Parts: sequence; C-alpha cells; structure tokens
Amino acid sequence: MKGACDFGNLLVVYVGSFKFSRGRYKVPESNDTVLPELPPMVRESSLVQTKLKRSGRLPISTVQEYEALYKRSIADVGAYWMEVASELEWMTNWPPSATLVGGFGDGFQFFPGSEMNVSVNCIDRHAALHPSKTAIIWISEDGRERVWSYKDLLDETTKFARVLESRGVRKGDVVAIYLPNLLETFAAVHACFRIGAIYNVIFSGFSARALADRVSDTGAKVVITADEAVRKGRKLPLKATLDSVLDELPSVESVFVVRRTGSSEVAMLPGRDFYWDEALAEVEPGFEPVPIEANDPGFIIYTSGTTAKPKGLVHSGVGFLIGTYHNVKMSLDLGPADVYWCTADTGWLTFPIFELVGGLANGATMVAYEGALDFPEPDRFYKIVEQYHINKVFTAPTLLRMLARYGEGWIEGKDLSNLELVALVGEPLDAKTWHWVQDYLGRGSLEINNTYGQSETGSAWLSSVVGVTPAKPGSCGAPIPGHAYAIVDDDGKEVGVGKVGYLTITQPFPTMCRTIWRDPARYVAQYFTRLGRDRYDTADAALVDDDGHVWVVGRVDGVINVSGHRLSTMEMESALLSLPGVGEAAVVGVDDATKGQVPVGFVTLSQGASELSEKTLAEQLVKEIGPIARPEKVYILSAMPRTRSGKIVRRLLRDLVVEGDSKGDVTGLEDPEVLEKIRDELSDYS
Repeated sequence: MKGACDFGNLLVVYVGSFKFSRGRYKVPESNDTVLPELPPMVRESSLVQTKLKRSGRLPISTVQEYEALYKRSIADVGAYWMEVASELEWMTNWPPSATLVGGFGDGFQFFPGSEMNVSVNCIDRHAALHPSKTAIIWISEDGRERVWSYKDLLDETTKFARVLESRGVRKGDVVAIYLPNLLETFAAVHACFRIGAIYNVIFSGFSARALADRVSDTGAKVVITADEAVRKGRKLPLKATLDSVLDELPSVESVFVVRRTGSSEVAMLPGRDFYWDEALAEVEPGFEPVPIEANDPGFIIYTSGTTAKPKGLVHSGVGFLIGTYHNVKMSLDLGPADVYWCTADTGWLTFPIFELVGGLANGATMVAYEGALDFPEPDRFYKIVEQYHINKVFTAPTLLRMLARYGEGWIEGKDLSNLELVALVGEPLDAKTWHWVQDYLGRGSLEINNTYGQSETGSAWLSSVVGVTPAKPGSCGAPIPGHAYAIVDDDGKEVGVGKVGYLTITQPFPTMCRTIWRDPARYVAQYFTRLGRDRYDTADAALVDDDGHVWVVGRVDGVINVSGHRLSTMEMESALLSLPGVGEAAVVGVDDATKGQVPVGFVTLSQGASELSEKTLAEQLVKEIGPIARPEKVYILSAMPRTRSGKIVRRLLRDLVVEGDSKGDVTGLEDPEVLEKIRDELSDYS
C-alpha cells in the first residue's frame, strides 16, 4: 500500500525514474516526466489458473461472471456499494434516500444520513453468534501466546470505551495509538470506533521526532502506548520515547500504557498516565455504540508525501469498513473457518485493512505476531504457520524474498499443508520469487495473489478475485468490482492496451480518503490538479495488458518503498538538512533484492563546515525518522547536478550510483561537466 497501504502497501515494478516539483502545492509538468518502456517482466508473464477451492461465499464463480459483475458495478457505483453495505448492520436511516452524492470535483458522500458503528460489525455481530470463537491469537518472538475470543474482544473494547469516555473523550476527538501488534491494539482501535473518536495509529518503530510531528498535527487528546516493545530480542522503550516529546504536545491530556514487558523503570505521571489493566479493572464491560454517519471521519493515517511534511489522510470510518469488508472478501475469500495471518505492523494501513477491520468484519480467526519474522531463526514464519494451522497469509514481497534468500532448507520437516493462499501488497514481487514461493512454500498448490492499493485508496483495489480470476506473476491483477479506473496520457485521454500512461481512478468508492487533515488545499493540489478535478491521480504510471491485468510500472513522485513501508525522500532530505554542516541533500531509492528498495543519500557540506562521516549522516535519518529509513549509503559530494532553475536532478544521481553513468537528456543542466566530477567522487567510495 502507498504509505503502505502506507499500505503501505504499493505493488510496483520500478523500471523508470521520475521527478517532482519541489514547490509546496505544485505537480509535475508533463515534460518533467518520462514514462518507462514496456518492462520485460510484463512481456514474459503468463496467466496462472486459480488453485484455491471456492467456498461459495463469493457472488461469482467464473471469469465471465466477474466480467459481467464488474461492468454492472461501475455502471452505477452507488447502487453496487449499497448492495455490499446491505450485508452489514445499520442503525438508522437504512436504506438511504441516496446512494452516492457528488464526485471527486465537489466532494462525494456515500449513503448520506445513514448511521452504523464499525465495532458492532467487526465484533458484536460475531460475538452474538459465536461468543467463544477465537478472534485473535497473539504470539510474541519468544513464543508467548495470548488468545481472545470474540466475547473477550467485545468486553475489552467496551471497557476501554468507558475509560476513554471517563477521560473526556467524545465523538470527533483524536486519540493517538502508538502500539505494536498487541491484543490491546485491537481493543483500542475499536473503542475509538465505538464512541466515534478519530484515531491515528502511529508506527511503533518511529523516532521521537516522527511521533511528535504526527501527534502535534492531529492535536490528539489521548495517547495509548506500551511500556516497551520487543524486536529481535531487544526491548524498545515506547513510553520513554513518548515522554521525551510530551512537553511539546500540549493537547495530550491522558496517556494509557499497556504492560507489554512489565518494566519497573517506566515513568508514570500521576493524573496523566494510567496503566491499561488498572484503568480497565475499575469499569464493567458494556458500552452502547454511538451511531456514526456514513461519511464522518473515522481515522487519520499518515503517509509520506512529496514534501517534507507527511500527509494526514482522513478516512471515513464507515466507508472504510464497507470497502475493506468487500476487499477482504474478494481478495482472500475470508470466512469464519479460516485461520488467517496478516504479517504487517499495525502502524501501516495494510494491517487495518486486512486484519483490524476488514479481517474482523469477515469473522475469521486472526493471528497477530509481534516481532521479527526471522527471529530467533529463519524458520520462524514456517513454525507459526505449522503450529497454528494457518491457511491464509497476507504479507509483503519483502518477506518472501527473505525466505527465498535463506533457502528452502529451512522448510524441510515443516507441515505447511494447510497453507492455501498467500496474498501480497507493498512493493514489486519479481517472477523469480513468485515461482520460488509456488514451488517450495506451496509445493505447486498455492494461490498467490498480488494486489495494489494506496493509503489514499484505503483498499487493495487491484487484485485477483481468489478462486475465480487467474493470476500473473508480477501483475497487480484486475480491478475488483466497484472500482473504476483509466490509464491516460498527458492530455487525459485513455491510452491503448500495452501503452504506459498515468493510472487514475475515475469514480469514488467508500474507502477513498476524503481530505488531508487540516489541509484541504493540499488534498486538491496533490490528487486533483495534474489531470483535473474529476479523477483521482495516483501518481503512478501503469499499463493494462492483453489479458486485462494492470501493471503499475513506476512512481511519478519522490516516494520510495522500503520493505513495504512508504518513505518520503523529501522527509529524509529534510532530516539530513537539519544536521549542522549539511548544505544540500538528495535521497533516491535504488532496487534491493530483499527490501524492494533502499534509500541512498547524497549531501554537500556548507562552506567551512567540519567534515561529517557517513555514519553520522545515516544515524541522523534513523534518529529523525526511524530505523526503517537507514540508508544503504550516504555519499558526500562537492556539488549536485542542477537544472538551470536550480532543481537537483535526482534521476541523474540514481543513474550514476546504479548504472555508473548518466542517462537521458542532460542539456538542461546548469553545468553538464559536474557529472564527470560527481562520477569521480563516487568512484572513490568503491
């Protein structure tokens, strides 16, 4: 995803290089972008027929039925999404008087005036039917296990909703959730949904600075964290990290601390800081869900943008539920009989889409793992799949490449016969890894589903309909019903099959973000300027092939994906520039066999500045953003390649590092001879 989907999550094949204007609300001019040629991966890929046995839960069972349903769904998207939404429980004004009002240009609303509650649909309706059914199995690196039934999850959620209300949290207030993958994370999110609070999940691996920036921007009233998190056997001091910036966060009135490790060294300020277990011990379960209008804001998720300041995307809570319920159903065919594991971190939107909300809405048993997937040994992933009889996994290609790098020997002796589906989002999955997974992890019988989405879209809307439509190694699949798109040229005209153009979304769907927090002008400029107000600009280049599969072949802006985590090059550059002595900074993404991409930095020093080491520069990125931003290399140069208007040409820096030479037109450079000088300086690092 972008962001992760930011979804993180963004599945792309990086074969081109793009440039984005440095102005705050500017978008690239058409002559700034060179779309890539047709990648060999597209030409060489072929259809792979479905292997997942159909459950009967999906409304279609053949490719022809998919094509008919898709055509009908985009002919009247409001009516289609009303069909989907009717499968959920509503509280008031249902059916609605209108299904879809407005569009991208004037703001859109699905089912205006209708009300429901997300937590009811994810928890209550399952707890009422099967209260003792396992909802979540939590596993730690050291093998600890905790299990909650749907009744347990309901009790914990309603109790924490009472606690939040007692601390003055009301509908529309913001709650920051700075937690790793814990059982309490599920309860915290759904307690916010229960009372109509707007939550913001923050990646527990972020630095104090990145944490402070996000809490400050939202004006959060409450922060929920843990004493510590654990990764690769090391304890990470979450509460201490929060404490280090609380003095600059005046909006925070209360802090709730989950005892993850039980550390006795955690500082607690009376009247402000409360332990989760102690606070819940003072209240009884049960909290009436607040009716939430279908378009009210439900949460904020930050995704790196093309400026130094991350974007706080605002999603409708109800819209997100409707769309993710549908997404998980189509992309995973998930149901109550499944034991399912989404390996993402809760701080990236992939986890809320495919587990926290979409997964729970479909009533499966969820696995939540805290820690590194190759610790203490590279077979940790296999052991978990075997021990818990997991049959469906949602992960990132990074994990699969890591497993392939360790070799198939670690699979020997493991019974993975229950595993029938691996779905993916986050970055490119190369064909070589795809076939390794099929041959060794799946023993030829595995369904592999590549998907594509962005934090802005709130769902992986390009995907196989598992068990129905065939896959292609490396492609993003076809659009699932209810999602209309077009691939267009610079003039906004649709391009033909096999032609690369700009990927756009032409009609709203419920999970689409509604604005950027406290910055609606940036929302319009970011997504609805280059190609007009009537379509959403993904800033991705794409093509559709002869079989109707969509391939996303490049990013238009300066965002890179590291292990499925979307990081802004501008944000990383800003961090480098904040270090005394750094005069200029540029960051590019380069391909990496395991992580998909890794950042590489370039700096020039201020005149008279003392010499900075590569280690110091790398640690600056870790300090300001987090370990995920650690660069592969930082080069100290005497000059940067610039256009005559003063822009640093990052494309050329990337070419020099990856190819050893510059590509493309360099006539626009202020000083073309600087490239030879930079090439010589880079060679000194070899």
